[in-house]
Amino acid sequence: MSSHQQESTKEEKGNVGTLALMVASAAVGGTVQYGYNLAIMNAPTVYIQNFVNETFQERWGIQLEVYEVTLIWTFIVSIFSLGGLIGALVAGPMSIHFGRKKTLLLNNIFLMSSALLAITSRKARSFEMIIISRFLVGINAGVSMNVQPMYFGESAPKHLRGAVSLSSAVFTSFGLVVGQVVGLRELLGCESCWPYLLASNAVPGFFQLLTLPWFPESPRYLLIDRGDKDACLKALRQLRGSEVQRAELDEILQEQAEAEGRRAQQPWELFTDHSIRWQLISVTVLSSAMQLCGNDSIYFYASYIFQEAGISPEHTQYVTIGTGTCEFTACILCNLLIEQQGRRLLLMGGYALMTGWAVVFTVALSFQKMVHWMPYLSMGCVFTYILSFGMGPAGVTGILPTEIFNQTDRPAAYMIAGSLMWLNLFIIGMIFPFLVQGLGQYCFVPFGAVCLLTALYIGFFLPETKGKTLSAITNEFNKLNFHEQEATGKKKQAQYQLGEICHSTAL
Repeated sequence: MSSHQQESTKEEKGNVGTLALMVASAAVGGTVQYGYNLAIMNAPTVYIQNFVNETFQERWGIQLEVYEVTLIWTFIVSIFSLGGLIGALVAGPMSIHFGRKKTLLLNNIFLMSSALLAITSRKARSFEMIIISRFLVGINAGVSMNVQPMYFGESAPKHLRGAVSLSSAVFTSFGLVVGQVVGLRELLGCESCWPYLLASNAVPGFFQLLTLPWFPESPRYLLIDRGDKDACLKALRQLRGSEVQRAELDEILQEQAEAEGRRAQQPWELFTDHSIRWQLISVTVLSSAMQLCGNDSIYFYASYIFQEAGISPEHTQYVTIGTGTCEFTACILCNLLIEQQGRRLLLMGGYALMTGWAVVFTVALSFQKMVHWMPYLSMGCVFTYILSFGMGPAGVTGILPTEIFNQTDRPAAYMIAGSLMWLNLFIIGMIFPFLVQGLGQYCFVPFGAVCLLTALYIGFFLPETKGKTLSAITNEFNKLNFHEQEATGKKKQAQYQLGEICHSTAL
């Protein structure tokens, strides 16, 4: 018995070890890029603005006004989001045609091109190269943010699906912290090094190119999309470190049988399919709320927010690192809790807490000129806001399309979710400075309202998906998707039974 237990433990370690290495390989060159490329733009703000101004003077002898420089800078920052939108749109077709793993590898073409443009931009005296560089790295991040959670969700066993998929968010927040540290003035955040800072995102890309080819393709993709059962079994053995469990194979075969004869759906086709109406509504609401809750705007304009809160400029860069560390810690904690507490509780609790902290933050900003310790309360609210975001919405949102859509609908669902996320990120990135200027201390009220409405939606409409098969989750949603038909059917049945009773009585 003891020998059997040791064998079982060894199998389990092999399973977790292989899966963990695959996750690290894919994520370091994948979702790490999203967090990293958000964070590194904070440090060189002044240097790039000066570079833009100098370039205009050298070319055309024009001295730009402050608002003109700010507008160009805002465009440089926000073009990353437009690139992400394009990446989200091409991620679906790429993942269907090339597969999940190969798409992640090919995605590094955008990254390496971006790094080359960034590192040569100052020598070429071209700020346009920075704009193109940010656009290309945005495409890279957009593809990664869609394909990586799909790859993880399809490769993980059911009991680890949530934790493995959530690791995408953990690596995103890890990228934020690393980007903030590398962007310190003592490292690459100084005037002489900013081109190297913008090009440093190539390092994790090289790591992925060297390591990911050694790991298998998504088993579900191999069986359901390619129809290659032998390759699927080989991938499962490699990822599990043991012989394939019959229950797991049956689940994949059941999904294959349900998808048989169906081609991969296009995004617009999902909008006309009533059988997945509430799945699509849920993904739309939660993907939009991810950005409209205001969390990522903190990273775009972190220094600005802390200065508004009364923190001195020389201490801002260190305080900003704390925000990334806070989200990273929260995502790790969420990763540990997701298979115990479930998706629904973490999502709803995260948005409910963010609503409360938005109210407290607004009060603190309103009284910061009257009470000397209010700036520190404001700073604390930013940290707790980010902590609440990391505890649920940051990670759980990304895994939902994997869990609630089948293999033929999943790429299109990720395209819709990713497009909404990047579009809303672009909008928030563009309007947030003007929101602060127009609303002042009330700038977080709209974000608080979004968090409250999202928490209510989750509470009323989103079913729990923890530990359930796709069929079981689909049945939960069918109660909403076909609620009207069921009600009509019951009414007809009741009328029919009533007729039978009258007939019997008459007899």
